[in-house]
Amino acid sequence: MSFPKKALPLHPQSREMPGNAEIAQLVEHNLAKVGVAGPSPVFRSFFNFLGKPNYSMNYYLRYFDKEILVDNVDDAIAFLADIPEIDMNPLLEEDIRAYCDSEVFYPKRYKVRPRIYFIIIKTDAPTMLDFKEKRAVHPSLDRIEKPMAPALVRLNEEMFGWYEGSLDFKRVLLVPGTGKFQYRDTHFVAQCKAVSGMDCYNRIVEYLRGRVDERSQFPSAKGKNFKFHFLGLCK
Repeated sequence: MSFPKKALPLHPQSREMPGNAEIAQLVEHNLAKVGVAGPSPVFRSFFNFLGKPNYSMNYYLRYFDKEILVDNVDDAIAFLADIPEIDMNPLLEEDIRAYCDSEVFYPKRYKVRPRIYFIIIKTDAPTMLDFKEKRAVHPSLDRIEKPMAPALVRLNEEMFGWYEGSLDFKRVLLVPGTGKFQYRDTHFVAQCKAVSGMDCYNRIVEYLRGRVDERSQFPSAKGKNFKFHFLGLCK
């Protein structure tokens, strides 16, 4: 059974929501309950291996159409403090400073309210143009050997824009006239805004979980049952 190819709905309201359309499904924090959520074991061991960088780091921040590229955490916090909805407070400021000073490089997003987020991305891009064109999204990881499998590297390679992903999964369906349920192989294809192949996978699975039986089974993004390709940059 196959779903028709479609573009995932980017938002239930009239304006575009970063949490549902443009922001990576990565590390999420609720501002009212800020805590530390570690990355996956692969990312954790990878970045611990790399150690602390010895080059300058810039920070890209975005909240809806407000965005900035800064070279220090004070400017980042000042930018967020000027946005009333974010409600900057000492606990949030402490968490942002800790992230910016940490040895991890994956992007981090913070929940402002349900389905609304702002994101911070570490980068060594010197200008906003460089960042937008993805000339230096990652912090110079090409200077050292990457202890990651090629498939995993491709999944996590960041390129913000439109993606098309296809997913083969086991969908639970009711057998008509029997009252019984069965697994049915289902092929689903969709297009969505994302920052990486992994983000595309997360968005598709999140979309499907809200529309199929909760007992349906989804494969790993790293296996043969998920495929994706990059369609083009977003304006």
